[in-house]
Amino acid sequence: MQNKLPGDLKRVRVESVREIAENAYVLEYKRFFEFEAGQIISISLSAEEPPRMYSIASGEKDENIQVLFNVVSEGKLTPALSGLKKGDFIWTSPGFGKFTGTSGKACWIAQGTGIAPFASMFRSGQRVGKTLIHGGRYPDSFYYADEFELVLKENYIRCCSREIVPGTFHGRVTDYLNSLDSLSADSLYYLCGSSEMVVETRDLLIKKGVSFTRIVGEIYF
Repeated sequence: MQNKLPGDLKRVRVESVREIAENAYVLEYKRFFEFEAGQIISISLSAEEPPRMYSIASGEKDENIQVLFNVVSEGKLTPALSGLKKGDFIWTSPGFGKFTGTSGKACWIAQGTGIAPFASMFRSGQRVGKTLIHGGRYPDSFYYADEFELVLKENYIRCCSREIVPGTFHGRVTDYLNSLDSLSADSLYYLCGSSEMVVETRDLLIKKGVSFTRIVGEIYF
């Protein structure tokens, strides 16, 4: 993904910033544009500073735009974003990007905050025929889990790599996929997470018989 140019940014008022887990925050502001679920936006603290990109986590018709992010201590933006209050201002772009969902059969595979575009797809009504495999290090890493569990039920699979949690697969998403005897050949596979996770998962899917053309990836940096 490449940065959206500062000239495309609009100054907007922050509605809220709340911590939902350790070092994980949700920022909200009033939606001023139409977008497709799965798209990203650029955010900066001023029109002069280079923006950073984040996936939209809210539904297409929601009143507010939600942005899910982890605070990176050495990061140039997230520490400042986490300290914003209602009434502060940020600069942000309309939605853009091609990592958009489908109404058909799909398997969503996410790592950490890579769940954001799938939350957007889910909240926009893309629920039928969907399986979500969600990887996280700790029990509080499964953002929006209550929403997914309520609707997707057994088609929502959590994979916790650092702790043993009842009802949750112990290991990474790749460990879970390796444990399956077969994978659906007619499903689309959406991958969102770190570059290592996306590449490793893509290669594993291909090895297990999934066509490269049925895999769509989005990398978080």
